[in-house]
Amino acid sequence: MKVGLQINLGVKDRLCVVVGGGDDATDKTTRLLEAGAKVTVVSPKLSEALRSLAAAAKILHRGRRFKLSDVEGGVWLVMNTVRDDEVLSRDLFALATQKGLLLCSTDQPAYSNFTMPAIVAKGPLRIAISTSGVSPALAGRLRQDLEPLFDDRFEVFLEWLDVYRAHLQQTEPNAEKRQALLRDAVAKVKLQARIEFPKVEKKVEEKGT
Repeated sequence: MKVGLQINLGVKDRLCVVVGGGDDATDKTTRLLEAGAKVTVVSPKLSEALRSLAAAAKILHRGRRFKLSDVEGGVWLVMNTVRDDEVLSRDLFALATQKGLLLCSTDQPAYSNFTMPAIVAKGPLRIAISTSGVSPALAGRLRQDLEPLFDDRFEVFLEWLDVYRAHLQQTEPNAEKRQALLRDAVAKVKLQARIEFPKVEKKVEEKGT
């Protein structure tokens, strides 16, 4: 288990490589593009969504297996979505360590220097959910339950907050008063939730038996 430092990483105009062409690669590529990254996908095969992105010149596609040369030329971050090739994952990790690259190998924390949390996204809102590698499935399950809570009304509210904050920055010179007004604006926002757990059988050995 690796407990990492949660950050919001700026990748705008950074060169990033995604290894693999399936559904997970599609998700990672989409998230990188949304954040403004320049993405190269390395894979013999691509999902339909990735083929469309390549055809529209939104990504660069190299239709083959990964080569060491794929991280030359200023590549900053690598997403390895190939789960069933430990040799590839190990070699990528050694390469990332040598070159100082950021590397995430899906479901392989031992071959990663960062991990991707499950994300709840609505407008500019991003809620990251991580179990530090203990159970990515649980992180995804929590995301599924949280997403419906943040509907279109929440996005409209966020847009209003953005406008209101900009207005206060122009009209209220006192920083403490601005902060107080912004806290008042969100004071009545409340998130209410209840967690249900499955019945888990746990065997405990008594000492001396």
